[in-house]
Amino acid sequence: MISSMTGFGRATVTEDGREFTIELKSVNHRYLDLSFRMPRHIGFVEDVLRQLLAEQLSRGHVDVYVNYRNTRTDARTVVIDDALMGAYLSAARRAAAQYELRDDITLSAAMRFPDVTDVIEAEEDREAVAALAREAALRAVTAMKRMRAGEGERLCNDLLNRVTTVESIAAKIETRAPLVVEEYRAKLSERIESLLGGVAVDQARLAMEVALFADKASINEELVRLASHVTGLRKALASDEAAGRRLDFIVQEMNREFNTIGSKANDAEIAGLVIAGKGEIEKIREQVQNIE
Repeated sequence: MISSMTGFGRATVTEDGREFTIELKSVNHRYLDLSFRMPRHIGFVEDVLRQLLAEQLSRGHVDVYVNYRNTRTDARTVVIDDALMGAYLSAARRAAAQYELRDDITLSAAMRFPDVTDVIEAEEDREAVAALAREAALRAVTAMKRMRAGEGERLCNDLLNRVTTVESIAAKIETRAPLVVEEYRAKLSERIESLLGGVAVDQARLAMEVALFADKASINEELVRLASHVTGLRKALASDEAAGRRLDFIVQEMNREFNTIGSKANDAEIAGLVIAGKGEIEKIREQVQNIE
């Protein structure tokens, strides 16, 4: 069954003091386009996530939001700039001596000197972090694919209804086509008779003219190809593989057949049916843009 390219998935995985939350939001795109937003210090997991998502998805623009927390006791280290603190204290003592001030600097006060302390993120266990990120991403993309499949089912039902309408229009054109030739024969015969003033019409010559018109206006090949495209479209909709690009091509070909029918038929009724058919195909084309 086909899938939509629009969807959302979210998952949180926690293990050994580490927590990953990944959100995926996808919309239509001609190819698979991944956009990542994540903390810089775990940027090394992007390649892991990119590979996983490429295995799971075929098309769509996907925004990947990654949030990571490390609550382990060894996650951060506080570092003191000894040289800078020493400079602060030396300056404070000189000022105390010069201005006869009491030295009341405490440890807590010294720790608050600008730029004296710094919090350093500990080096992450890349293998453990990457494994956790992969698990969170797999759960998130599974949830998103379920949503995309549900939307795909609704799209499929709509497309099948519209394809049935196109078939009905094609059947009406097929019924009308032979009558166009007969009407041409009658009108041509009547016109010739009026011009000849009652003189008998050369039936052989009339038959030749009608045959030439019938050959020029024949739309049998176009109707056969249109029926073939309809069959191909139905097969693509029933496929378990990504079918968006294939469907897009089929719809283009269906539209081409209707254009050719309209240009060859030379009949007002068929022209109206062609317009109706192209209208349905345009609606199909818009829906196909949403399919993976």
